[in-house]
Amino acid sequence: MSLQRFLQTAVSEWMNGEGPDSDIVFSSRVRLARNLRNHPFPLLATDTEADQVVQEVEQVVRSEEFQNLGRYELLKLDNLSALEKKVFVEKHLISPHLANESRNGAVVLSENEAVSIMINEEDHLRIQCLFPGFQLMETWKMADKIDDLFENSLDIAFDEKHGFLTSCPTNVGTGIRASVMMHLPALVMTQQITRILNAINQIGLVVRGIYGEGSEVAGNLFQISNQITLGHSEEEIIENLYGVTKQIIEHERAARRSLLEHNKLQFEDRLCRSYGILANARIMESKEAATRLSDLRLAVDLGLITGFSAHIINELMVLIQPGFLQMYSGKELTPEQRDARRAKLIRERLSAALES
Repeated sequence: MSLQRFLQTAVSEWMNGEGPDSDIVFSSRVRLARNLRNHPFPLLATDTEADQVVQEVEQVVRSEEFQNLGRYELLKLDNLSALEKKVFVEKHLISPHLANESRNGAVVLSENEAVSIMINEEDHLRIQCLFPGFQLMETWKMADKIDDLFENSLDIAFDEKHGFLTSCPTNVGTGIRASVMMHLPALVMTQQITRILNAINQIGLVVRGIYGEGSEVAGNLFQISNQITLGHSEEEIIENLYGVTKQIIEHERAARRSLLEHNKLQFEDRLCRSYGILANARIMESKEAATRLSDLRLAVDLGLITGFSAHIINELMVLIQPGFLQMYSGKELTPEQRDARRAKLIRERLSAALES
């Protein structure tokens, strides 16, 4: 494996559009926060102490037991340019915090990019597993397996009363963040989304944008995750999120049926107009591109527009991000240049899909 392979492959396995209920649930994610007992937390660590953490984690990753899980590569962020780190953020392989604020950070990536282990982010370890579609239980099992390997080799900070100790008090306990990335355009169009999101917030779950905490919702993609990590087991947290997600899926399907039954002409017109704009526009801002691609994805999922796969649309959702646009252009671009390049890329990719 090489750095260029991770940078140049736009779509990770979790974005391939294949998985249970993948027309609504784009991905399932489980992230575990862990710290080493005998080292200061990253926010207080010196460069030497942070380097020592990277070395200890690397020893585990190089072990035979770990490599039996598959091929993994450790990359140090100091060796990446600002643009390369931005691409990794856009692919959800690292967090904005690790890219921009951590010192002596690193990331361990599996070959298929389903596993990403951030080192020296807010915590010494952020073990992240991402699976396509609605596969929360399977994602949790993989994360738990990797966690066991680290616990067997490293002295993890754990308290009998409080559980796993973390930099942020909101992660103390299980240290788990389980989430689903959901595409909910019909609930937005029928103006039901606010009511549903308010209900979600009242039962210990939180809704964020596509890049997690502090990010805006774009393209009707909502990240729904647990907020409470203390007082419940990992399985209870997963099961609660699983049950709520099943209900949201049912509401989204019902909203799609309602739009087709009661506003079919206007509904189809909106989706087809978005396709027409995507196929012909010469300038496209990122927010509009996300909205239009959301419409196209919905039209494809409902069979209203044929010739495109979910994989192609997922790929475009990544490729239109600023980092990827500049990576493929081989140079930094002004916002105006990015808008023109984004429109051109979308036109070319949709045209190529129809010809293939």
